[in-house]
Amino acid sequence: MPRILILHGPNLHALGTREPEVYGRVTLADVETRLTALARELGSEVEFFHSNHEGLLIDALYQARGRFHGVVINPGGLTHTSVALRDAVRGAGLPTVEVHVSNPLTREEFRHTSLISGVALGTVQGFGVDSYLLGLRALHQHLSHGQS
Repeated sequence: MPRILILHGPNLHALGTREPEVYGRVTLADVETRLTALARELGSEVEFFHSNHEGLLIDALYQARGRFHGVVINPGGLTHTSVALRDAVRGAGLPTVEVHVSNPLTREEFRHTSLISGVALGTVQGFGVDSYLLGLRALHQHLSHGQS
């Protein structure tokens, strides 16, 4: 059974209340409930970690080695700024899918570049909180076909 770590970066604890016109009204707890149900349906196990602190996300990635088969990460604003987080995604050596609730390419120009995408297995963005579900499905499919 694939074990998948779901990492939520800065400000994602505010889903449902922060800029609902951009991120919607679904809360992070709702997202995690949906992901847990989908994982069960797929035959995967998920564990969640959220932090507003870059170093804690980096620590979580390295601690995931040997415990998880893959990672779904929404790096939030660190997507565009954190070389250290990019290095940790690469260094952890786990297949990683990057997800975003909004589509950064339709927003401010500074959001158009992801430092994470180049070391991720793939990116799902712009489908609201369903981006997480699509990312989990994609990673599960990848892991189930022994491509990790």
